[in-house]
Amino acid sequence: MESTDNGRRSIINHGVDTTSTITIKGILSLLMQNVDDNKRPLISLGMGDPSAHSCFTTTHVAPSAVSHALQSSTFNGYAPTSGLPQTRRAIAEYLSRDLPYKLSMDDVFVTSGCTQAIDVALAMLARPGANILLPRPGFPIYELSASFRHIEVRYFDLLPEKGWAVDLDAVEALADQDTIAMVVINPGNPCGNVYSYQHLKEIAEAANRLKILVIADEVYGHLTFGSKPFVPMGVFGSTVPVLTLGSISKRWIVPGWRLGWFVTTDPCGTFKNHKVVERIKKYFDLLGGPATFIQAAVPQILEQTDEVFFKKTLNILKQTSNTCYDKIKEILCLSCPHKPEGSMAVMVKLNLSLLEDISDDIDFCFKLAKEESVIVLPGIAVGLKDWVRFTFAVDPTSLEEALGRVKSFCKRHGKQLQRY
Repeated sequence: MESTDNGRRSIINHGVDTTSTITIKGILSLLMQNVDDNKRPLISLGMGDPSAHSCFTTTHVAPSAVSHALQSSTFNGYAPTSGLPQTRRAIAEYLSRDLPYKLSMDDVFVTSGCTQAIDVALAMLARPGANILLPRPGFPIYELSASFRHIEVRYFDLLPEKGWAVDLDAVEALADQDTIAMVVINPGNPCGNVYSYQHLKEIAEAANRLKILVIADEVYGHLTFGSKPFVPMGVFGSTVPVLTLGSISKRWIVPGWRLGWFVTTDPCGTFKNHKVVERIKKYFDLLGGPATFIQAAVPQILEQTDEVFFKKTLNILKQTSNTCYDKIKEILCLSCPHKPEGSMAVMVKLNLSLLEDISDDIDFCFKLAKEESVIVLPGIAVGLKDWVRFTFAVDPTSLEEALGRVKSFCKRHGKQLQRY
């Protein structure tokens, strides 16, 4: 994969401050500023927030549970820094449904969304000279958090021709005695991939050989609509210690509620060392967790949401992912190497040789925003130059309109030999 240096230079040309690590929200904010308000209404395929679209609504259980907790006047005070006991217990029971062993509430710490769980994981593992293995493409918050913790980042590639599988040879070559962990995002953001049981087993075995633990980012857990079911990395907790990170944000379509978890899925007890547990607890004493009444609603939300709600969400995502994949195939300068099977996004390759006056993915996205009022995320934001990420957790009608505009844009900027 190419270095991101050229991509960063391109970002500078578009006014992005590169004194800090690139972030998705930072680039999307700049793209929004580039939209011409006099043109058509804005359609964003850039941010994975399905709650912005009326076709995606949370289960009726969720607001009812929050309302009950709030009106009870029982949850107006501080929660324990690790989270309410009933909330931790409910999360442990929820995750244990898919594991060959049972988690306890002591394995669970409640966080302000999965983003805070990421930062907790890296804070707990940081030490002088440490490095961490991150997937490319991946979620840039890991790099940002690592930079604050003075942890060296080493990237292993995900292989598009193999369904975005982890390049395990690269992992073996990159790891050394200072490697603290590798990150696995499944279902995949930004690629829309879902890992099989066998591939996850191979990852766990490789991590065990290298004597590193696995940080399993499962914020999109269970959001799968292809041939492969969701298998949590914690299934292999007896092979390698796993830190499982997740939230109710995506599956329940409430990202603004900021309710996540940091969980030691570790039946062999690697994290049960008294000093380790105490260090985690002390770190949580520094943090402000989610609102107490939101925490109090979690047991009811996890226990009473029915399968009909989940199936409705998956059916919409399957429809919109198919639309996205099929429409992209009609555009000669875009290619999608792997049909999405999960999460809410897909990576798309740009063929710049078929385009006039488009220098790279940053240029593509800024001009698309300006000319068509459509926002997509440049691949440089997730580590892949000259790719773009499309989010398909969008109202189907808006998605078709946006993709039609993308097609018109590519036709207008295409070399004359192209035919659409």
